Amino acid sequence: MEIDEILGEPKGVKIPTKSVIYAWGYNQSGQTGRRGNEGNLRIPRQLPMDLFDCPAGGGNSRWLDIACGREHTAAVASDGSLYTWGANEYGQLGDGTEKGRKYPKKVRHLQYEFVISVSCGAHCTAAIAEPRENDGSVSTRRLWVWGQNQGSNYPRLYWGAFTPNTVVRQVSCGAVHVVALSEDGLLQAWGYNEYGQLGRGITCEGLQGAHVIKGYARFLDEAPELVKIVQVSCGEYHTAAISEKGEVYTWGLGSMGQLGHCSLQSGDKELLPRRVVALDGIVIKDVACGGVHTCALTDKGALYAWGGSQSGQLGLGPQNGFFSCTPNGSEMVLRNIPVLVIPTGVQLVSCGHSHTLICTKEGRMYGWGYNSYGQAANMKSTYAWYPSPVDWCVGEVRKLAAGGGHSAVLTDACSLKELCEFTLANNVNLSNASEIEDVASRTGSDALARLCERLREHLLNGGNCNYDEIDFPFE
Repeated sequence: MEIDEILGEPKGVKIPTKSVIYAWGYNQSGQTGRRGNEGNLRIPRQLPMDLFDCPAGGGNSRWLDIACGREHTAAVASDGSLYTWGANEYGQLGDGTEKGRKYPKKVRHLQYEFVISVSCGAHCTAAIAEPRENDGSVSTRRLWVWGQNQGSNYPRLYWGAFTPNTVVRQVSCGAVHVVALSEDGLLQAWGYNEYGQLGRGITCEGLQGAHVIKGYARFLDEAPELVKIVQVSCGEYHTAAISEKGEVYTWGLGSMGQLGHCSLQSGDKELLPRRVVALDGIVIKDVACGGVHTCALTDKGALYAWGGSQSGQLGLGPQNGFFSCTPNGSEMVLRNIPVLVIPTGVQLVSCGHSHTLICTKEGRMYGWGYNSYGQAANMKSTYAWYPSPVDWCVGEVRKLAAGGGHSAVLTDACSLKELCEFTLANNVNLSNASEIEDVASRTGSDALARLCERLREHLLNGGNCNYDEIDFPFE
């Protein structure tokens, strides 16, 4: 009898036994989980479980989700707990205060909910959670919101235009707007609408309540119709969604080409969701919006990008003939038609304000765009114009997150070898880096070997990668 049959696990299925969080980049508000005064962190280390008030081998040794806002971060543990850290001037950490925090802390207000996923906007946070105790009378997968324009600095249950029995599938936060997707494919949006980012066919001043988006235009000269949506992403002032047919619809601010349309409905804005016709015949499975750029990933692993690229966030290099225009003779660089950046092999994509991260099907990470804080690439340069390696994260990449100037990743260990790599990676220092690198190279642990090499170089140049002594006032 096979061991899989004895254990009752299906053959070929990898069950993660542990996962870790890496965070790096801009750290002014402690959004990378470091307590020190380092302004940016180019060489990240695992965030130890002690930071989360959990023993290293405790029940929260796995992670389900992670998200980055402008200057705050949130992570969902495998027991359904939500942790937040970083800036908090608008109550986006959900702890009832407006005081920032450089260490993770559990969101106590959600202790009776099992959090499934989380999204961070510029100054707000939203989470989807299920009640831990439910007699069947309460809807599963409910939406909780807090922070700027969300009415509370504690998480509050929010239905908006959805009925109380609606199952919420996904939520995405922009700079000043939020969009939620129901299980049956309906989108509702609320927040500010000065650029049409709520998809209502108009612009309006002031905070707007939630409405279901009911019109999606396939072409400019056709009447909008209702479309079933399967995924949504909010940029700073624009939104993108994927239909069940794999089509991309975009709306909101398009002044930098981030909507992917040849022309716009209202000056520099698109007020209703409109299909990106340049992607005709291409099935899109994932879309991600940044500050002024958008990326789309096909079912075959090809990556398309469009929008502003002043900082290289499209991955197409510095200004050249690829770009559609340079308006008014300024330095503004944009492309308003999707262009193929990577033809195959991409598994995951995430867009920050001015940088982009991907993970390939081989497990390698690459980044490009604004890199002043090291958030996009290994290189010490202000801009990473082309896809560049981010090759010090040990484990199998499960989730990427890119924020205002920082980045984060969840990686899983599914084997004894990977668990050993996790342990070694968390204990690398200047005295043992060469020895661990040598062992890692001889045993095929390439990511660990690269991490040791980068850390050794960093430490020899006077860098600091150590966490301060952990004495946080956990509650």
